[in-house]
Amino acid sequence: QVQLVESGGGLAQPGGSLKLSCAASGFAFSTYAMYWYRQAPGKERELIASIFSDHDVTRYANSVMGRFTISRVNAKNTAYLQMNNLQPEDTAVYYCNAVVDGVNYWGPGTQVTVSS
Repeated sequence: QVQLVESGGGLAQPGGSLKLSCAASGFAFSTYAMYWYRQAPGKERELIASIFSDHDVTRYANSVMGRFTISRVNAKNTAYLQMNNLQPEDTAVYYCNAVVDGVNYWGPGTQVTVSS
């Protein structure tokens, strides 16, 4: 069965960095796009970064462009989100997502808190 598990969240100071990981299993990871979403308290879940299987093309939400980098290592079935210059408004639960054969799969999420 498809499983996604995020890790790497925690507390960061403004201007700091964190790197999230998403370990995937149960599907042909290298052939599917991977996505990172986040959900802040009281807000809707938003798509912030995508990486496609075709030449690892990436896309970002305006809110994170230039600060966050999505990547993948197919040999490890893992996707990453490098987050730099974190700001308090980046505080949220971060989720890894994949759409496999038309079904949406989510990890349990990892909390990122940015505070001094």
